Amino acid sequence: MSRDNNLRSPVDSQAMLAISVLAIAGIAWFALWYLGHTLHGSVHVHEVHVHDHAAAAATPQVPSMILFIAGWTMMTVAMMLPTTVPLLTVFRTITGQKPSRVRLTILVCLGYVVAWIGFGVLVFLAKTLLENLASSSEWLSRYSWAMTAALLIMAGVFQFTQLKYRCLDKCRSPLSFVITHWRGERDSWHSFRLGVDHGVYCIGCCWALMLLMFVVGAGSLPWMIVLALVMGVEKNVRWGRKLSAPLGVLLICAGLVALVRGPLG
Repeated sequence: MSRDNNLRSPVDSQAMLAISVLAIAGIAWFALWYLGHTLHGSVHVHEVHVHDHAAAAATPQVPSMILFIAGWTMMTVAMMLPTTVPLLTVFRTITGQKPSRVRLTILVCLGYVVAWIGFGVLVFLAKTLLENLASSSEWLSRYSWAMTAALLIMAGVFQFTQLKYRCLDKCRSPLSFVITHWRGERDSWHSFRLGVDHGVYCIGCCWALMLLMFVVGAGSLPWMIVLALVMGVEKNVRWGRKLSAPLGVLLICAGLVALVRGPLG
């Protein structure tokens, strides 16, 4: 009986790990749903509407940045953290004999989320810059609707790039990734770095699809779920790469349609 328990324990441990990650993601999904309902019409999860542009120009962007990053972090945990389960399972197996294995696994998750938060900061800065340019340029303000078409076309084109495929190959090989990026020395730091490194490769293959949140709206949970499923399949399912090209064609066509229909579309 003792031997059977020992044989089952790694499987049970991996199952508990997957359940824990999915539970955390579920809490983030609930938080997004709750905020989408309670803050609808005034403050959205991913942006702050400022009606007085003069006051906005004179006021530091720290509050809106904090709100944006908070929403971005929740979206990352809800949509992207579950895609790390294969890597976390491998990591937990390799560190199974270490007494600090739970803490090390948490550090991997933390590093992964920190990488996505760093990307979120860059997205916020780019978004703020574009908004400021649009508010100071009549021409840009008039054609701001074209940003939706541009994002769709950009995301579609990126589906065919070598960078996309290289990053996907890294994400689809969790055992090779852990062996390459985790040395077992300075456990805490290298575990955190493993999470950051995995986050960077994940951003490398999913950043364009993640930016589609600005097209569908962060308050649209059905579209968020669709995007999360697409990115999860691309990253973790063996045939996921076959999805990349058709999705790219679909996004490019959607962008061209949005461009032709114009601001009234």
